Amino acid sequence: MQDNKKNSPINFNEGTINIREEIEKYLYHWKWFVLSTFLALGIVYVYLRYTPNQYEASATILIEDVENNELSAFKDLGLVGSSQASLENEIELLKSRSLIRRVAKELKLNVTYYTQGRVIEAEFIHKRAQFNINFLISDSVFDNLSTSFSVLIKSKTHLVLKTRLDEKEYAFGEKISLPFGDIIITPKDVDKLRVGDETIIKIIPLKSVVESYRNRIQVAVVKNSSVIRLSLRDRVNEKAQEVLDNLIEQYNDDAVTDKSLIAKRTNEFINDRISIIDEDLSLIEAGVEQFKTKNRLTDISSEAGIALQSKNELSKQIIALSTQLKLVDFVDEYISANEEQLIPADLGLENSSITESTNKYNEVLLERNRILKSTSELHPTIVNLNLQLKQFRENISQSLSNLRSSLTISLNDIKNQEYKFNSKIAAVPKQEREYRDIQRQQQIIESLYLYLLQKREENAISLAVTLPNAKIVDKAYGGGYPVAPNRRMFYLAALLAGLVLPFATLYILFLLDNKVHTRKEVEALVDIPILGDIPQSKSEQKVIISDKDRDSTSESFRLLRTNVNFMLSSVKKASKTIFITSTLAGEGKTFIAINLASVLALTNKKVLLIGGDIRKPKIVEYLKIKSTKKGLSHFLMDSSLQVPDVIEQFKETNFDILESGIVAPNPSELLMNGRFDEILAYGESHYDYVIVDTAPINIVTDTLLFSKNADLFIYVVRANFLDKRLLEIPNKLYKDKRLPNMAALINDTDLERGYGYGYGYGYGYTERGLKPKKWWQKIMSF
Repeated sequence: MQDNKKNSPINFNEGTINIREEIEKYLYHWKWFVLSTFLALGIVYVYLRYTPNQYEASATILIEDVENNELSAFKDLGLVGSSQASLENEIELLKSRSLIRRVAKELKLNVTYYTQGRVIEAEFIHKRAQFNINFLISDSVFDNLSTSFSVLIKSKTHLVLKTRLDEKEYAFGEKISLPFGDIIITPKDVDKLRVGDETIIKIIPLKSVVESYRNRIQVAVVKNSSVIRLSLRDRVNEKAQEVLDNLIEQYNDDAVTDKSLIAKRTNEFINDRISIIDEDLSLIEAGVEQFKTKNRLTDISSEAGIALQSKNELSKQIIALSTQLKLVDFVDEYISANEEQLIPADLGLENSSITESTNKYNEVLLERNRILKSTSELHPTIVNLNLQLKQFRENISQSLSNLRSSLTISLNDIKNQEYKFNSKIAAVPKQEREYRDIQRQQQIIESLYLYLLQKREENAISLAVTLPNAKIVDKAYGGGYPVAPNRRMFYLAALLAGLVLPFATLYILFLLDNKVHTRKEVEALVDIPILGDIPQSKSEQKVIISDKDRDSTSESFRLLRTNVNFMLSSVKKASKTIFITSTLAGEGKTFIAINLASVLALTNKKVLLIGGDIRKPKIVEYLKIKSTKKGLSHFLMDSSLQVPDVIEQFKETNFDILESGIVAPNPSELLMNGRFDEILAYGESHYDYVIVDTAPINIVTDTLLFSKNADLFIYVVRANFLDKRLLEIPNKLYKDKRLPNMAALINDTDLERGYGYGYGYGYGYTERGLKPKKWWQKIMSF
């Protein structure tokens, strides 16, 4: 054998990762991967088996454009939000606690029904229950109740109610007293009652139910539209659909109520005005009757017909202007007395700016009140809207004041013209003039009365046709397939976890592992020639070499014998001395020495095995023989003993043995007294091979004391035992040439792992025939 570094072939892959070798390291532990995968899949199967399915229902609604013209005028100034912000307000309203609480109250979501399965309970919708439960307790108690009980249908007329404390039989319709209050259970259809069925009823606090649904209901705006999609996941598909439909219904009811508020306020105002005018009109009509009776008047004199015709035209204008002034006074009086209230609209004021400002004021006030339901007075939007409302009220008041002044001026002008015509009818009797005054007041009030009646009817029609805020595009719909748990994802995750966990564990173990495992690792760290490697032996016998042995361990020792002879080919003398040592105790140097002596003796050579480790002798113990002579330590201490006196032959072995003897108190000094050289000289003259089992190099210096006498130094490195860092010791000894003709031998290698160099001994056969390949070795061979 020669130096590895000089004679090894060029490795073009040096410095790169051998993928096949890395894969084989993990495939050797394929059973852990299989076990981990099956375990992960089993855990997921059990989890999915007893995890309730989740169904998803969704609904789509179209929200009316809540942005009005007045608000759009302020958008560029950043005083109000965009339409997107308005949609976000609608989303908050849809998820408000008050709205969801009404839904929970109406559908009684705090009462759930279950059937008992083999392991878990299965929930079903209340409509599918066979009976109705009437709770005879107050809402304040019922909304905070947390309890459960079960109902077992015993017959068509009787049931058994079970609580945690007891169970008792009752008749359907009978009042049942429970710790929290009284209930009455009635069947929905007696003929459809299934005797023996048991239903579990659970009641939880309404607040918890509201929070649960508020967190689970998802509301999102469809991109670039005014469409909102609502979705909900629940254990019962029908229940999720019912909740979403009722939520939309409650939301639309609120929107209709808000939109009807203006019409209701206008209707109240008109009714109040009609009531007052009706009283005034009755008084005037009674005055007309009294005046005519007192003055015995039946018709208007035709004497001033021509003059009165012109005057009549002025009177019409005076009536119209007076009517407008009355309306102005009514509206101004209402605005002053009712702050932060809706202003009656469409009363007929002949001023388009006042009418338009009134409508815009009502829209902004309604928008403010609706947003205020989900926020506070300090919200920036509310503050901005309050400023706008104040400005609108001031503008309307100013406009009314301007209109009043304008109407007053016009009325005074017409009255001046009327005064001119009065001179023309000076001959008309005083009674006629008085009658005209009374008749004029009557016409003014009568026209105003008829006008208000007309407006009341128009307002009633507007109130009747108020539309909801949301148009239902798609009612709540849920597919028949559960959306959670996602079984494919769980099984895929389990499969990945089953593969990743053992891989990660092995990776960490490999990362932290600092032991020598293969011949390749030794060659990468030291420059010492390698004699071979000895695989693990399944036999409990220490001497495993015989003529008939053909297992991998026996073949490895035969190969070792060939390599040893090659290493000793340069030694000219007939007898060869072989020293065997290691770094630490327990690396198998005694095992190697015994079997090397045995395999050399099979070639009809005379072999002497010397137990050179007098600190911890193992040869006799390994061979399980009883020595009758003294050993090496006796010979070194007793100068009267001759070498043949301590050499012993055994029937169990085909080589001679000089055992270590007793454990001496001063082994180093004994080895230095020169007596050990006599043993080696005797061995060279009487034996073909002298094998010395020495002490470990890293523990004591005994081996170095007589190392110069060796023709070959075999340095044993035990796989899966020696720390890689300790390989620096034999490497340094080799470089410093402290041990003559030094070569390394890898002991206890694991050929089953299939990585390293990947070859074995005996050409892959056993005593019974060819050794089959592992399944993963077949894959890797392609």
